[in-house]
Amino acid sequence: MTTPEDQPSAQPPASEFDDRVHRSSGGIASGVLLLAVVGWLGVDAIVAGEGRTPWLALATLILVVPLVVAFTLRPAVYAGQDRLRVRNPFRVVVLPWGEIAALRSGYSNEALAKSGSKVQLWAIPVSLRARKSAARREARAAADGHPGRETGAGRGGGRGGLGGFGGSSRSTPQGPVRAATDQVMDELRNLWEAREKAESAQGEVTVRWAWEILGPAAAGAVVLAILLAVG
Repeated sequence: MTTPEDQPSAQPPASEFDDRVHRSSGGIASGVLLLAVVGWLGVDAIVAGEGRTPWLALATLILVVPLVVAFTLRPAVYAGQDRLRVRNPFRVVVLPWGEIAALRSGYSNEALAKSGSKVQLWAIPVSLRARKSAARREARAAADGHPGRETGAGRGGGRGGLGGFGGSSRSTPQGPVRAATDQVMDELRNLWEAREKAESAQGEVTVRWAWEILGPAAAGAVVLAILLAVG
């Protein structure tokens, strides 16, 4: 007679479409740097300032810090089995794969819903410089007789990981050199094409405003305006 302890534990098979998180490593780095500078200046003004200066510095911090976080640290794109969740500076938009009409790349990367609305993917910025660099690498590889073999610093991340865009381009022996963010968009298109007909990937597009960002920023703006008005 076997006991539950004697039986092998059943592990669920790994999903072919594990969640992937895409973020901009450049945005994160610039956000940390900006927060450090703003925090140092603000705290110094609060501690060493005289008269209204500490209050003005405090109100400015309440206004500026949420905005810096919104535009640098906050943006992320979550690609899951059934939906694409886009976290932009002031909104979170959830698009089931079945409601997406196109994923477009131009001067910005966008998801176009079947309703006609567009959602810019802030976390996957377009780099024209990286595209030109990738084109030069591909041209060099083609001239050497090995198209698709020229490689560059690639995008980190994978299933369940963090996708940063520190490198300019990457390639595989089977394909041409592509800018890192263009390859991310290719991956998202492949996932969309594979899942758009799935029953679990249907539903409505939902939008939530980021009140955790808008609230403090608005409060800081109001306090700063009052201090300047009465000053």
